[in-house]
Amino acid sequence: MLKHALALTLFCAAAVPVHSQTRSGGDIPMTVAADKPGSKIDRNIFGQFAEHLGTGIYGGVWVGKDSSIPNVRGIRKDVVAALRAIRVPNVRWPGGCFADEYHWRHGIGPASARHNTINSNWGGSVEPNTFGTDEFFDFVDQIGSEAYVSVNVGSGTVEEAADWLAYMTADAKTTAGRERAANGHPAPYKVKFLGLGNEAWGCGGSMSPDHYVDLMKPFARFARNYNPTQTGAAAMQRIAVGPDSDKPEYTEAVMKAYKDRTWAWGIEGLSLHSYTTNGWPPSYASEGFDETAYATLVKATFQMDDLIAKHSAIMDKYDAEKKVPLVVDEWGVWLKPNAGSDPGFLQQQNSMRDAIIAAINLNIFARHADRVRGGNIAQMINVLQAMILTDKDKMVLTPTYHVFKMYLPFQDATFVPVKLDGGTYSHGAVTLPRVDAIAARDTSGKLWLAVTNLDPNRPARIVASFAGLKARSARGEVLTAPNVNSVNTFASPNTVSPKPYDATATQNGVPLDLPAKSIVVVQIAE
Repeated sequence: MLKHALALTLFCAAAVPVHSQTRSGGDIPMTVAADKPGSKIDRNIFGQFAEHLGTGIYGGVWVGKDSSIPNVRGIRKDVVAALRAIRVPNVRWPGGCFADEYHWRHGIGPASARHNTINSNWGGSVEPNTFGTDEFFDFVDQIGSEAYVSVNVGSGTVEEAADWLAYMTADAKTTAGRERAANGHPAPYKVKFLGLGNEAWGCGGSMSPDHYVDLMKPFARFARNYNPTQTGAAAMQRIAVGPDSDKPEYTEAVMKAYKDRTWAWGIEGLSLHSYTTNGWPPSYASEGFDETAYATLVKATFQMDDLIAKHSAIMDKYDAEKKVPLVVDEWGVWLKPNAGSDPGFLQQQNSMRDAIIAAINLNIFARHADRVRGGNIAQMINVLQAMILTDKDKMVLTPTYHVFKMYLPFQDATFVPVKLDGGTYSHGAVTLPRVDAIAARDTSGKLWLAVTNLDPNRPARIVASFAGLKARSARGEVLTAPNVNSVNTFASPNTVSPKPYDATATQNGVPLDLPAKSIVVVQIAE
């Protein structure tokens, strides 16, 4: 991979803030309409996904109360601390394909009495069910997050789902509540989101859209939340199964049913699943790849924008007021499994390329903030595009984790329009925008910019001007690396990690020098 010497110099200067001093080609003007606020960027687009898959739960979250790895009630401390630092808004659990074969009673009560089952979806491994409902809510509480629980629509029953909701949310005076209290938690749990099945068009039952709609309605009706504190804005939101990538049939069927619904049922969200793979089965490597693989996968990522626009247009036909959000509750880079790993465990490394892809997706969600109000990257730990990798007592933060931390100011921020023509980056048959950017005002009113230089070879200079304010300077962080295929390992955990960044305004605006293959997030001082 080609490396620009000056960009690499900036990257290596870990102790010194990056200042505006590099450029390649002419300045790129960017206009930020700071006086024209848009939709709120819902913090829930930064949600996470933790499925019983490979070492995502066992080894990643759960090590057991008797483990030598530091833990609180079996949940590893280092992972909790790392996740608290990125203010995870919600965690989707227990799946995924696993959810539609999950029977919640197998995972409550004394560990010695729990069922050992086979995880038929992911590697055929034994599922001990030692991490169940009560452990999940303990984990969510420890990281300061909220629960997104997916009920079993594929192989379960309405009664089973209703009983599970009662166990989680009913008063301790009820039979279900007494059982929960006997297992250590007298107070009702809060279930913020309820997934009404998972991928019913595929691993969730291969159902036709109409069959799913007919089956889903009783679940939406009878899987009630009894927690008295969850009313009004805090009420549980039911998320129906939506489309498989660009296929419109589920979107049409579910939204038409929503428009024609009676008082007896409802939904508060429609899911969308779409991964960056550039073809199935996933064949792109997560390490040691070349620039062609980089450019091809980044191009595939931009399809998310067209995908959201397509399904949003269908939703608009039935829900012009945009009451039902689109929840992209599975997204990310799905790559070839690591060599020597169990292919059913979906283990892959996480590179600078993946960080750029994460930033692009988050930018796309922000630009569609009027409809996209939830998202869950797949997955949280040790699986697919993970935040964190663990191996026994070792832990490393991935480049994607750093993107989520850098984007913290955008949680619940107000979108601000940006006008930018950054030119193009081309490699072989692939042509992409050279620069991608968003802006927003955070909850305290401060203005933030997130700017990504997709070009792996050339730095770029952005000169940002602002309507409605006089900017003095910019300060934040930059994420870059020696190569787009650079990764963090247990031996070298900081190869890809943020560095301080600042810039001072000139009479023409705020110049932002972007190293090749970089993400810059800055606050604009007024």
